[in-house]
Amino acid sequence: MSANKLPVYFAPLQGYTDHLYRNVHQEVFGGVTAYYSPFVRLEKGAFRNKDLRDVLPENNHVARLIPQLIAAKSDEMERIVDLFAERGYREVDINMGCPFPLIARKHKGSGILPFTNEAEELLKVTAHYSDISFSVKMRLGWELPEECLALLPLLNELPLAHIAMHPRIGKQQYKGSVDMDGFTAFYEGCKHNLIYNGDVCTMEDMVQLEKQFPKLKGIMIGRGLLANPALALEYANNSLLSEQEKRGKLRNLHERLFAGYSQMLEGGEMQIVTRLKSFWEYLLPDSAKKQKKKILKSNNLSAYTAAVRDVLG
Repeated sequence: MSANKLPVYFAPLQGYTDHLYRNVHQEVFGGVTAYYSPFVRLEKGAFRNKDLRDVLPENNHVARLIPQLIAAKSDEMERIVDLFAERGYREVDINMGCPFPLIARKHKGSGILPFTNEAEELLKVTAHYSDISFSVKMRLGWELPEECLALLPLLNELPLAHIAMHPRIGKQQYKGSVDMDGFTAFYEGCKHNLIYNGDVCTMEDMVQLEKQFPKLKGIMIGRGLLANPALALEYANNSLLSEQEKRGKLRNLHERLFAGYSQMLEGGEMQIVTRLKSFWEYLLPDSAKKQKKKILKSNNLSAYTAAVRDVLG
């Protein structure tokens, strides 16, 4: 990475960026400083098996994985941090940004942001682990963009490695525009290393962030990297891949994912097709609509592979 380039962090996306995808992305494309796991949570007092598998050290071959947790109460958070610590992790990210109502209404993710006292109780847990570096991924608020500013004095006092801010409110989910005025207000008052997250789709977007926010310490990308898995690599090298090189890497990525999910999933052909089709919801958004539609409508392995061949060659 050239000296003036910001570190790029791969945001966690439930149902997309599991350990297989992270491993394959680093092998084929790279350019990413750290990958985040989708959040681990307790459900009815127990861990979900898929979450446990996803953060097993032996399943993760990326150079740097930061496991993420989501919780509403301090005892929940302690149990998850203890799990990460037992597995050898020394970096942990706290999700205070998830916008999905089923999560938020339990005062988790962005749903905790209006409740300053609850957020304070949760974040106090960080003081119990002197050997773990904590970070926070958050939004401007759940209902109002000023909610993050009410939390800022508390956040500034905590020994956080960084904060990643997505400048939407939770109620927006991923709709509407990012609120750059809201981000600017947080940026100006935040004493921690700050990472920008949200609607970063091109190298031009990244260069604009560098210029607009010179104190920024990184850029976190989720959907933009699913759409163009080469984006972090291109930014790091300050050079776009040729169309031929990108297509070759995409074929390699797809082949490795296909092989990996064929081995990992036990539900048969249709489960593999369904899993792979989900990536095409984001991948190559500028591809011909007819070709993408064929992939997304395919209902067996041969139709799926034929449709993918039409797109990737």
